[in-house]
Amino acid sequence: MAFTNYSLPEGTHTIVLGVGDINGFMRGKRIPATQWQRTCEEGNAIIAAIFAMDMTSDIWDTPYCSFDNGYVDVHMFPSHVPIASPWEPGVAICIGRAEGLDHQPVPIDPRNALIAQLDRASQMGFEIQVGTELEFYLLDPETKQPTFGNNQVYGINRSAEMEHVLGPIREHLSALDIPIEQSNPEYAAGQVEINIRYDEALLAADRCMLFRAMVKEVAGNYGYLATFMAKPFIKEAGSGFHTHYSLWRDGVNQFADNGKLNSTGISFMAGLQQRMAEMSLSGSMTPNAYRRRQPYSFCPINASWGFDNRTVGLRVIEGKDSAVRIEKRDASADCNPYYLLATDIAAGLDGIEQGLEPGPVTSGNAYEDNPAQPLPLSLNEAVALAKKSDFMRRVYGEDRLAIIIKQAEREIEFVNAQVTQVELDRYLLNF
Repeated sequence: MAFTNYSLPEGTHTIVLGVGDINGFMRGKRIPATQWQRTCEEGNAIIAAIFAMDMTSDIWDTPYCSFDNGYVDVHMFPSHVPIASPWEPGVAICIGRAEGLDHQPVPIDPRNALIAQLDRASQMGFEIQVGTELEFYLLDPETKQPTFGNNQVYGINRSAEMEHVLGPIREHLSALDIPIEQSNPEYAAGQVEINIRYDEALLAADRCMLFRAMVKEVAGNYGYLATFMAKPFIKEAGSGFHTHYSLWRDGVNQFADNGKLNSTGISFMAGLQQRMAEMSLSGSMTPNAYRRRQPYSFCPINASWGFDNRTVGLRVIEGKDSAVRIEKRDASADCNPYYLLATDIAAGLDGIEQGLEPGPVTSGNAYEDNPAQPLPLSLNEAVALAKKSDFMRRVYGEDRLAIIIKQAEREIEFVNAQVTQVELDRYLLNF
């Protein structure tokens, strides 16, 4: 369906239109304002391989796009009204959606996997609300090292020290209709967390995709390299992507009963717990992402759950009815938000439909002798689980799952083919 709102912010000469690729990072084009009405009506062509292209822009043949079919195009259409860029006068930024040349949804577009689950939720009478927390590092572009020394998590003085870059990031993202609740230094030198206020799930995922692209752009304007890589420094904290779920109907939180998590919320959480290991690939997509999963790292290593407990995989937060929610804590900051939310929501809805009950609550340290199902500690394990998972096949569809597995296998092969500096340091002179 064509976009019919052709309006642009006053003085706009260029529109940045982009969609989320296989990894949920923004790819697209810059379009002159003179071409905007045509773009809204007819779309703007872009190679379909962006949905089968790794983080280095390398591609491989898939059934949907290959050398045999000439690497076909899809068309980008706006899905939101363009918003003026606060840092680039005359430029507006717009989140897009993709259509095939037949005007049908693109079967390998990750966004459509989430849309299918939200349609399912709607048929059940629910609107899914999701709040997101993303962590990232601010680094020196030349040295690739933090410019802010030592760990000052939540430090007010460190916040002030970083304000010259974090202040504009918050302000600019808020101006782009990404409602920022707060920012703070996280658990490592140069690491930051920014929280995006909860909203409807597709909008939340779109905002995460735009958020990562714009953080990197704004940080670059202030002389920093922003990275959402899961574990850039082995001895420092990894960067996570925490998601907060609640289900709503007629403006009422369906997880809440007098400020407590009710049976609907319990069953949703039980569905997450049942599938958490099986769908690990959705939240941790590279070999590096599994380096986060270490005991006492604030990254979960099992599918445990508990009340206001940061050692578990599923953290229940209670209080006002509007605030009752379930936080899922295992995903990495560099994963695809559309796939992450699609699989999480599918698992939770399964839990409600089946009336599932979770395992025993964890009241203490979830890293110690916990009976909950362990989470994969390597990408190899996650791929093996995904390959045999009917659940993943149902949520992704055959083609999307094949692409994401192929990317993972390529990453495993690439990393395994390297001789690391650690190996050289330990073995070259000693053998």
